[in-house]
Amino acid sequence: MSDFTPTLTPIADHDAELAKAELGVAKLAASRNDRWYPKFHIASNGGWINDPNGLCYYKGRWHVFYQLHPYGTAWGPMHWGHVSSEDMVTWRREPITMAPSLEQEKNGVFSGSAVIGDDGKLRFYYTGHRWANGVDNTGGEWQVQLMAVPDDDEITHVTKLGMVVDCPREKVHWHFRDPKVWKTGDTWYMIHGVSSADQRGQMWLYTSEDMVEWTFKTVLFEHPDPNVFMLECPDFFPLKDKDGNEKWIICFSAMGSKPNGFMNRNQNNAGYMIGSWEPGGRFQPETEFRLWDWGHNYYAPQSFDTEDGRRIMYGWMSPFDYKYAMADDGWCGQLTLPREVFLGEDGDVHTVPVPELAGLREDTYDHGAIDLSAGEERVLSDDAEAVEIEMAIDLKATTAERCGLKVHATEDGGYVYVAYDAQLGRVVLDRQAGHGTDGGYRAAPLDAAELAADTLTLRVFVDRGSVEVYVNDGHQVLSSYDFPTEGPRAVKLISESGSLKATGVTLHHLKSNGLE
Repeated sequence: MSDFTPTLTPIADHDAELAKAELGVAKLAASRNDRWYPKFHIASNGGWINDPNGLCYYKGRWHVFYQLHPYGTAWGPMHWGHVSSEDMVTWRREPITMAPSLEQEKNGVFSGSAVIGDDGKLRFYYTGHRWANGVDNTGGEWQVQLMAVPDDDEITHVTKLGMVVDCPREKVHWHFRDPKVWKTGDTWYMIHGVSSADQRGQMWLYTSEDMVEWTFKTVLFEHPDPNVFMLECPDFFPLKDKDGNEKWIICFSAMGSKPNGFMNRNQNNAGYMIGSWEPGGRFQPETEFRLWDWGHNYYAPQSFDTEDGRRIMYGWMSPFDYKYAMADDGWCGQLTLPREVFLGEDGDVHTVPVPELAGLREDTYDHGAIDLSAGEERVLSDDAEAVEIEMAIDLKATTAERCGLKVHATEDGGYVYVAYDAQLGRVVLDRQAGHGTDGGYRAAPLDAAELAADTLTLRVFVDRGSVEVYVNDGHQVLSSYDFPTEGPRAVKLISESGSLKATGVTLHHLKSNGLE
């Protein structure tokens, strides 16, 4: 064991800051409008949220932390909110976990992760943020990595240990954040995102023997695109392919990526590469950058491994690109559903809703096989506030140019269209007729094997203000906000310019996750 001691510089009483934050959230929650507040997604009961943090399964409970601004519905000084669950179905609100109280984090307790040590105890690693000029971002950011530990098994209170990695400011242009820690062999590793002195997006690798003293090892990865100046919210983990071979998945949210056809349509874009890694060395990519999610609103995913060997990921449905209507309702932002991450038979990464989510189903309506002629529309549900729809399309027997589901279909003609587009060879989420957003559409690709297959499967989750679409066992996903007007919200099946043959359509009404 080393004699290294983290740097601890309190400037405020942490418990007092937490109490103020709780009052801030409670004030916003007291007048919250629930018209679009999620019924089965995780959101704060008041205030702004962004990145999922500190994901873990610990002492019999699932824990999800998230970036929280408790005093308003726009981004502000970051705190850590917290919910927990026994089953990933019903959640319980926990006390706010962290508020700015140290000199190194006086302008925000930024994102981080959780990891269980060899002693079975949980550690949190996170970024402390302050403005370099002490006022705002015009003088740059000053960021370091800090450590905290829970004081009890239910993580109702934490103790901050202080700074464990300082920022070499002469080598960094502002950004230096979002640590992720894991163990390979006998060594603990930490990565975090960096904007280098020449403003290149990089991921740095550190090592430790005791989880407290960390030493810089190498630049794990530099993004090849010079427009990408920062790799936010990095993640790095192994998965086994169908033959049992280990592949490493490097994950990051690329700041500065430019739109290119269907790719990178959002302000910043979260994705991954598949490759190889030898401990201590640089990551060797074997694929191009691929999006985790093709929807309008997806960013900053984080994953964790479970006791039963699964890799589970949450993302943030980001409203950064546009001021969405929910910000006027006392809350802003939600997380995606938890997704299991695995390598499919096709060798690519898939993400599917965890099987525990079947516990949300209240009832099931099996519509069986449905055939529609050109231009025909059929109502599957007159009012579907919170539903899951499973659908299989016979591609060989379907001649429609576009066919699929209109969800959030309101009496004033509004809807979001989830469609297979035969001309594009893609699954489209089109919200041109939606409400409360900047409109537009997103289109997830189907590869040659999928286009040649007999069946296309869609699994669509519709919440009060959002839509998540899982294509072909999660090979692609689209997640987007939509804010329907008052009144019933129907689900309709439609076929355009040709016929549709659906071999199966099932609708499940979903119950609350307990956080309403």
